[in-house]
Amino acid sequence: MSRYFPQDTEYFSKLPGYPSQERMKKGPVALIECNQCIPCNPCESSCRQGAITVGSQITNLPVLDEEKCIGCGICAAACPGQAVRIIDLSKEEGIVAFPYEYLPAPQKGQIGNALGRDGSVLGQARVVRVDAPKAYDHTMVVWVAVDKEIAKEVCSFGGKD
Repeated sequence: MSRYFPQDTEYFSKLPGYPSQERMKKGPVALIECNQCIPCNPCESSCRQGAITVGSQITNLPVLDEEKCIGCGICAAACPGQAVRIIDLSKEEGIVAFPYEYLPAPQKGQIGNALGRDGSVLGQARVVRVDAPKAYDHTMVVWVAVDKEIAKEVCSFGGKD
């Protein structure tokens, strides 16, 4: 597997933008799977809480201050590499939010497939919210309820087979 396109959560969990398991259980928080040292910082500049830091060297990996993060989803919409999701393991079901740029947009209540990093079907997902304000520049953020066992792997949503 390429170092640029790894697929396993263990690899990503070691990055500075990945929240702790304890924090994920407290409520919504950004989960940043950015592993490329490229000039990019929209996640930092979009965060109104100051929870993401790239720093003056714009090729640094983003660092998450998990205590400042409120899990609003703005950084997920802002990331051009779609490397940011929001995760919430504080409820009975896992909640995951991710950027979504396909049409038609999923609808609240819609049932479909929870998709992994490689597009594989991980399980069932139910759309609980779709955010699409103008400030997101045509990138929706889709919030889905999934089984907690797959929540850290879920990256997208697809219609039923």
